[in-house]
Amino acid sequence: MSGRTDVLSVRPAGYARACPADELRVRSCRTLKWGRQVELLTSPPTDDLSALLERINVRSVVYCVSDLGAPWGFRVDGSTTAKFHLVLDGQATLTLDDPGATRITLAAGELVLLAHGSGHTVQDRGGSSARPLDHILAEGPPDQEGRLTYGGRGPRTSLLCGGFELSSDLPDDLLSLLPPLLVLDAAGTGGGPWTRWLEPTFLLLREEGARDAPGATAIMAKIADVFLTEIVRRYLSSLDNTTAAVPPAAGRDPAVGTALTLLRSQPGAAWTVADLARKVDMSRTAFAARFRQLVGEPPMSYLARVRLGHAAGYLSSTDMTVRQIARQVGYENEASLSKAFRRAFGHAPGEYRRQQLAAHGVRATAAGAGVP
Repeated sequence: MSGRTDVLSVRPAGYARACPADELRVRSCRTLKWGRQVELLTSPPTDDLSALLERINVRSVVYCVSDLGAPWGFRVDGSTTAKFHLVLDGQATLTLDDPGATRITLAAGELVLLAHGSGHTVQDRGGSSARPLDHILAEGPPDQEGRLTYGGRGPRTSLLCGGFELSSDLPDDLLSLLPPLLVLDAAGTGGGPWTRWLEPTFLLLREEGARDAPGATAIMAKIADVFLTEIVRRYLSSLDNTTAAVPPAAGRDPAVGTALTLLRSQPGAAWTVADLARKVDMSRTAFAARFRQLVGEPPMSYLARVRLGHAAGYLSSTDMTVRQIARQVGYENEASLSKAFRRAFGHAPGEYRRQQLAAHGVRATAAGAGVP
């Protein structure tokens, strides 16, 4: 479909005619026979962030469907591969390897996404001892359908585990914008209208997980793509346009593109223009001039907006305190973040959080978020 808004006129026998919406004053077409209007669902993107969100496409692979009986627990080493776990039935806890990270509890229907491939431990609610997952798989590998049985005879937990990547046409550093851990209510039980549509999809996935049919894991991977795409899209939509989208010319430039990746993925670092220039092997003056030419503003001005964009993302999707968020995104204290945030967004951080949190249905845990 073209970049402009098209309106489809529905006819029998599968015939559809595209008519340009710029010839019409409404974004719906007249019915010819079926007695209902068809409204275009994909309107043109209005900014770089909207265009980016429209392109979000996740490809996942299911490693195994685990039937776990308490006591059970396993550890997963960190790697560059993004990972996910979806609780189909029962309950589990997950703890990142990062110092200060808190243990979170996962209920049936909750999906946890580890965008940075962080090492972590998954256990039953009782906090049983955890063995390296590689050792468990070596002793009792999954069957031909990818099903793993492990643990004792206590309460059962069914867990879908896998890895994922974003489509190749998306920015390489897009996953770095996500916190190390995101959780989505895939069952749609607690997020109001924002997540209610997910419930039938989750039920389908759970039903498929309970079946012992050929090709079940391939089907589950396709369904998991829906949840993973939703959680990535929902968090990125809470960021501002500057944080999530990169001007194409700037992203293609070796020096400026590298600097943008550093600023976006490490907003809490104490960056200076001289630091960035050294990273890309340029003089300070030449780097600053090229950055401003391609991005449209000086490096430190861009960094300030990226920091506030990340702060908005954390406020929209996590219960981290403003003090914790300030430290996470590079501000010395809560007061300095609050002042800059109010100036940029027109609201104090607490007020902004109240307005945004219910709209996203995603909660995040940042590395070290457990540190006061």
